[in-house]
Amino acid sequence: MPHNFFAFINRMRYIERWSLMRSSVRENIQEHSHMVAVIAHALGLISRDIFGRECDPNELAAIALYHDASEILTGDLPTPIKYHSRSIKAAYAEVESLACKKLLNTLPVELRSSISDLLSAEVDKERYELVKAADKISAYIKCIEERKAGNNEFLSAEAATLKILKASPREEVSYFLENFLPAFELDLDALGTIADEAL
Repeated sequence: MPHNFFAFINRMRYIERWSLMRSSVRENIQEHSHMVAVIAHALGLISRDIFGRECDPNELAAIALYHDASEILTGDLPTPIKYHSRSIKAAYAEVESLACKKLLNTLPVELRSSISDLLSAEVDKERYELVKAADKISAYIKCIEERKAGNNEFLSAEAATLKILKASPREEVSYFLENFLPAFELDLDALGTIADEAL
């Protein structure tokens, strides 16, 4: 009997984000999840290697890769709707939980507990905070990219997201904002190419 889980995961590319916004460059949840995983891994490294905390960056990256997997079945509900009220937020959380259960049931029984740990919103507070922060940083980077492309549609989202990030109590977030975020404002020439190394 074939197991459908990874075929479902492959369909993340068909779920577009920012459905209420006019985007210069479209973004799907597969692309988004990859970037969130990269940033979550970075936050884990910062936590462990800069601030000396016990942290597994690889685990954070894996959680981030699957953090929007339920949207394969639910679609990407726009944030203003998802968080409009407690009752809507709770109802959507229930729908997400059902979607995750459906996905888990498409795996061999032997793999379900391991993947369940990655799909679960019930991860411990430490890991949850860092993955959520990576998600926000990824959204902020998207806003920067849209502004750089001359699209003013994301200016309000950019300001609101930066405010949330700056209010984060996590030192790892502040470190990333200070040390890595400015580079996202640069073009390729300013970032440097392989030719620069030959000079």
